[in-house]
Amino acid sequence: MLRFSISLMGALLGISLVTGAVEGGNAKIETTRSERCAALSRQVDEALETHAAATQVTAAKALQRKGTRFCASKKEAQGVRMLANALKLLGVTPIDPDTVPKTDLHNKEKKP
Repeated sequence: MLRFSISLMGALLGISLVTGAVEGGNAKIETTRSERCAALSRQVDEALETHAAATQVTAAKALQRKGTRFCASKKEAQGVRMLANALKLLGVTPIDPDTVPKTDLHNKEKKP
């Protein structure tokens, strides 16, 4: 009887842990570096369209190309820095994808 009680308690504990993990779905989901590269690259594209007259457009495009190459070669941290610097040259603040809801990021991807 004691073994049954212990195994029952273990089963109940396991169920409560799983339920707690599912109910605790409010945890913040971090954006991966590759997602950050993609989001910043889109932001640079948009900034280049809206800030075409900026004096640093050529330098920003060069940084975007470097950043894209870094991101493609699995050096996302360097790519993110390059893309963020390109945005700063254009006078645009880089977005933080962790503060933007994931659905907004996905909607921007589908934008023509």
